[in-house]
Amino acid sequence: MAKRLFLYLLTNILVLTTIGIVFSLIVMFTGVSGSFTNSAEGLAGINYGSLLIFSLLIGFIGSFLSLGMSRIIAKKMMRVKVLDPNGQLSAQERNIVDKVHRLSRAAGLMHMPEVGIYQSREVNAFATGPTKKRSLVAVSSGLLNEMDDDAVEGVIAHEIAHVANGDMVTMTLLQGIVNTFVVFLSRVAAILVSRLVRSELQYVIRFISIIIFQIVFSILGSIVVSAFSRWREYRADQGGADLAGRDKMAHALRSLKSRTGLAQADDRTDDSAVQTMKINTKGKAVSLFSSHPPIEDRIARLEQR
Repeated sequence: MAKRLFLYLLTNILVLTTIGIVFSLIVMFTGVSGSFTNSAEGLAGINYGSLLIFSLLIGFIGSFLSLGMSRIIAKKMMRVKVLDPNGQLSAQERNIVDKVHRLSRAAGLMHMPEVGIYQSREVNAFATGPTKKRSLVAVSSGLLNEMDDDAVEGVIAHEIAHVANGDMVTMTLLQGIVNTFVVFLSRVAAILVSRLVRSELQYVIRFISIIIFQIVFSILGSIVVSAFSRWREYRADQGGADLAGRDKMAHALRSLKSRTGLAQADDRTDDSAVQTMKINTKGKAVSLFSSHPPIEDRIARLEQR
């Protein structure tokens, strides 16, 4: 399961949990009011207005921090070699840069994405970045070695479509809403649980409960985000078809399907956390938590359109 939870969700959960812990520690050592409760018991004893404002702030701060770090973390984790379009490049590297720039102009992008290559036997590519102006499109060495030129162009067109559609920003807004519910519900649940124990233990139980409920609700919330991620893959396939041509996009997907099981035993990079950014995932995942729909479904939908 963890192999299919992607960087954005994992980073978001960690950021959200860290912010919650820091806030709780500040309350503990400064005495600032942060319990969102009054002397009343049960649900009526919770200050919902203050809790909702707090949840909105924490939820969207965590989401936008995750977005802001996405490109930097992806580069470091995947050891991406960024290609300087004005530098000395091999024929293969120049071809990739030219494809990205040509398709980006066709998509109406005013700023060219960074272009990179990462060393991996997997046949894959990904796009990430906080804005269209600060985006990154990276392809694996395995993709360049295993696919023909038309398939590579189809894959790159798919990733450019993600950038042009603003998918990362849209996902950030959705994640912010999910985060708000996670923070809000986790604290309501923690307050209710803490009232089941003696008063001297309530703060400790509430602190622990918040962390546990926040992680649990974040995982449940990832079902919503994963559903959006699957939908955006269909949309990026259509966008890739518009940019590179339907035949090239369908050919790229068929090529990916035939190479999905490529072994990666000698890869040193654990890329499980960036699966949502890529054009394809490795192997099968539980459907509710899968960031990508099955390739055969994507091919069928593309051909139907």
